[in-house]
Parts: sequence; C-alpha cells; structure tokens
Amino acid sequence: MSVSFLIAAGVAAGVVLLMGPVLLPMLHRLKFGQSIREEGPKSHQAKSGTPTMGGIMIILGILLGTVAAAPLTTEILLALFIMLGHFALGFLDDYIKVVKKRNLGLRAKQKLLGQILIALVTMYIGTKELGIDTSIWIPMLDHEVNLGILYYPLVLFVLVGTSNAVNLTDGLDGLASGTMAIASSCYAVVCILTGHENLALFCVAVVAACVAFLRFNAHPARVFMGDTGSLALGGAFAAMGILTHTELLLVVVGLIFVCEALSVIIQVISFQTTGKRVFRMSPIHHHFELGGWSEWKVVFVFWAVGLLAGIAGLSMM
Repeated sequence: MSVSFLIAAGVAAGVVLLMGPVLLPMLHRLKFGQSIREEGPKSHQAKSGTPTMGGIMIILGILLGTVAAAPLTTEILLALFIMLGHFALGFLDDYIKVVKKRNLGLRAKQKLLGQILIALVTMYIGTKELGIDTSIWIPMLDHEVNLGILYYPLVLFVLVGTSNAVNLTDGLDGLASGTMAIASSCYAVVCILTGHENLALFCVAVVAACVAFLRFNAHPARVFMGDTGSLALGGAFAAMGILTHTELLLVVVGLIFVCEALSVIIQVISFQTTGKRVFRMSPIHHHFELGGWSEWKVVFVFWAVGLLAGIAGLSMM
C-alpha cells in the first residue's frame, strides 16, 4: 500500500508539473484571463489578465494519480464522479465568463441543478452499492444518530455547501490549493483509520496535485485555478466526508472553508437587514487584507489555522 501512495502522489504531482509549462502559454494565447472585480482590493487589479482555468491540470493530475494507484472500486469511481461532475460545472462557469464574456457565468439555478443531479447519483449509488446508511457519526462522542429520510437533504447540503465554500476560498494566491492540501492530508488519515484505504489514495492524489499547483499559483500567481478547480476540489472534499460517513467532521477539518462561507452569509444578511457590513469585505480573507495584512501573511495564517483545525479533527476520531 505504501508503494501505491507514492504512485498516487508521484503521478498526480508529475502531471501538474509537466502540464504547467504547456498549459500556461496556451491559456495566454487563448486570452483566458481572470477578470478582477472593481470593488475588490485595489492591489488585486494588477492580477487582471492572469490566466485562469488552471484547475484543468489539478483535476487531470488527481484523476490520473488515482487511476494509476487505486483499484477502480465503486467507491473510487463515485469519488471521481463527484469531483468530475463539479469540474464540469466549474469549467462551464469559467468558459461562459472568459469566452462568452458573461461575468456571472452559470446562473445560480443552473449550477444548483447540476449539483442536485450529482447529489442524487451519489445518494443512489452510496445507499444501493456501498451500503451507506442514513445515520451520521457524531465526532468525539463516537455515537451515531439515524436521520432517516433527512439524511438525503444533508448529503445535498454537504455537496453544495462544501463545493461553494472551497470556491469562495479561492481568492488569494495559493490560499485554496494550500488549504485543500492540508485538509486532504488529514482526510487521508481519516480514510485509513476508518478502513477506506483505497479512498486514502484519492486523498493523497489531491494533496500532491494541490502542492504541485503551488509551483504556479503561489504569490505572485502565474495562473489561477478558477471555478474549474475550486468547485471540483470542493466536490472532492465533500466526497471524502460522505464516503467515509464522517460528514460532520468536514466542518472541523475544513474550518477555513466554513469561515469563508459564513463570512459571506453574515455579510449579506447584515447588509440586507441593517444596511451595515460586519466585515470590511467578504469573503473574510479580504477583510484581513483591507486591515493591512499582506496577501502572503493572510495565506500563511489561514494555512496555519487550517492545519490546527485538521489536527483537532483527527483528535476527535
């Protein structure tokens, strides 16, 4: 199994590192550049035109790394389906923004419909083929609660919430890729502890691809992953929690993603009800930027908090 882990990591990282020098010039030639919103931090305007859709090489790396190292069991195929389904949504979103020049990309209803379809397939295969029941495991208490039919809306919430939370985190150079690498490292351990050794290979491939992507995405970024990468990585992270039946543990291990999503929700509710903003800007990483932190400091601190959250999650096993 240790050799399999090396294969998964080596192939995933190798694909990303080899694709970078090929894909980046191609994205430049196609003028697939990132548009920076005017209301964002002024320092980000210099990033306008930086190639986006770099998530293509991350997801290809994860796919090939997983296929090279892990047997194609139903569990592995379902994890890849969840990731690739969200990849397709993210790719369409980026394509509409960059090529069709429609800034909002896919409409919210279109994206949600796609995620509902992914969730329905996940629930069907998970219950019929993998024997996943309708209970949830409570961290630390080592106790399970049967939710009955309510478990299915929970799966949908986990898929939609997690993919969008990782998507929101992708706002600074290296933030989403580094945080995903840390969270997925922790989930590789969770997989091993819960008897999902093959799924651990998938987690390792995610880690390796994200770390390799930092070669091109660390500040100053030469390419952004775009929704192509962030939605797919969010789907992959959700798959880790659902397939190990540790859905609630995602909240702890993915604390950074939770905080990013909550900051947007709080900001919107506060502004719509009181006309006042709680944060200088949301998602919350921009709040710290506008408070005087350098981009690198924000990323480093968020990585550190993500690592502590991951360790806290593992301590609950």
